[in-house]
Amino acid sequence: MPKQHFSHIETWVFDLDNTLYCPSVRLFDQIEVKMTEYVMRALKVDRAEADRLRDHYWHLHGTTLAGLMREHDMEPHDYLVAVHDISFDALTPDAELRARIAALPGRRIVYTNGSAPYAERVIDARGLSGVFDAVYGVEHAAFRPKPDPEAFDTVFKRDGVVPDRAAMFEDDPRNLAAPHDMGMRTVHVAPEAREAAYIHHHTNDLSAFLAKLV
Repeated sequence: MPKQHFSHIETWVFDLDNTLYCPSVRLFDQIEVKMTEYVMRALKVDRAEADRLRDHYWHLHGTTLAGLMREHDMEPHDYLVAVHDISFDALTPDAELRARIAALPGRRIVYTNGSAPYAERVIDARGLSGVFDAVYGVEHAAFRPKPDPEAFDTVFKRDGVVPDRAAMFEDDPRNLAAPHDMGMRTVHVAPEAREAAYIHHHTNDLSAFLAKLV
């Protein structure tokens, strides 16, 4: 992984869940339960139907929230508060990761399909507060989720990101297609590699990967 592939990067964009912490923490499992329970209450369906609908929303719209908004005209704010009301006890500070992100030259931002207040709590629990120049949630993309290209475009224009001088770190490979098409350097952060034309690099250890860049 030649360091020179990143020599032009001025903005470093990080996803949040399963990217800034290891998937083995299984934090998102709590959110999955909350999302299913929300669908059950909102649509008055049983758990099996709620899970089926969530799978449908994920494939067709990108997220459960997007499906609820587009197919049922749901208001997003209550949903975002409800599904992110979880315990952060499983997260621990990572001083090494903090130092390596802080050493990256240029602007460092977080962009998640979750809400910005939730992202701030995760960042704090990981000991990363003060490292990032900005934190963007789905609300900053007019509630359009990744992988929608318009969502990326909205957030990046808001921040002033120049795509061909930026890199994206993300655990969900489908969320790297649009950044790649915009001209960004893409890094898939996950236990297993995924082969795709829009993925430039893969790592199962974000901190170790960043150490090679700084």
